[in-house]
Amino acid sequence: MIEKTTNIDSESTENIFKKLSIQVGLNGLSFCVLDTISNKILVHEKINFKLTSTPYLVLKELKAVLNEHKDALKDFSEVIVIHKNKLFSLVPQPLFHKEELPNYLKFNAKIMANDQITYDEIPNHDMVNVYVPFTNINNYLFDLFGEFEFKHNGTVLISMLLNQSRADSEPICYVQVSDKEMEMVVIANKKLLLYNQFEYSTKEDVLYFLLFGLEQLQLDLEKLQLKLFGSINEGDAIYELCRDYIKNVSVFVPSNPAFPFDAMEDQTIDFTVLSSL
Repeated sequence: MIEKTTNIDSESTENIFKKLSIQVGLNGLSFCVLDTISNKILVHEKINFKLTSTPYLVLKELKAVLNEHKDALKDFSEVIVIHKNKLFSLVPQPLFHKEELPNYLKFNAKIMANDQITYDEIPNHDMVNVYVPFTNINNYLFDLFGEFEFKHNGTVLISMLLNQSRADSEPICYVQVSDKEMEMVVIANKKLLLYNQFEYSTKEDVLYFLLFGLEQLQLDLEKLQLKLFGSINEGDAIYELCRDYIKNVSVFVPSNPAFPFDAMEDQTIDFTVLSSL
């Protein structure tokens, strides 16, 4: 087990200005290196697995990718690792107790007795994300880079969207689309109404999960704004299908004063990876 920390322990980071963000999940992995002086992406890669993998095989794939880029993946001022999985539960801060971590997960996630359970506090929003990280991957990266910070991908995505949301009375539904996966975030009046992840095979699956989630919240589809982002563009099959059922649909580009998302030529870089930098 490793402890969370915010910097790499090295002899000197005074002249090192590179940050590394790695995201790992059972459906794929990605990484990105950012030069913090020029705000330029130095190297990145995103891999989608054909079949849902296992933590053992994900680690094997990660080792191969990092070895392929070993010359570029060294001398960092900061390393951040993002764990993308469904083994999480959001807990209101007033109800959170560190000694109860397994109890927050046992009703909606299959956990083992030897699983490491940890949590991320979501600053300024009175929420705690309790989750199970990929311990084997954390241990490998600790041996490779030394101490680093790790988070759940839901923490990064929720924080990014809440921090840039306005006090709109009408709810906004954000959906990040990736290969075989979608993440759904609903926000109203700068409050989180829903966050969840789903695996899908067809565009109809995406629509089903979307409409079902909105139905549970009893939201008016005529007033709702649906903002799609990630691996999706206007005119895509998923985009057009959503337009058949929801009036206000658009492609969303997250805003970040420190990094110009809208200036990116290569949109294959995962927004969650970029937002963590």
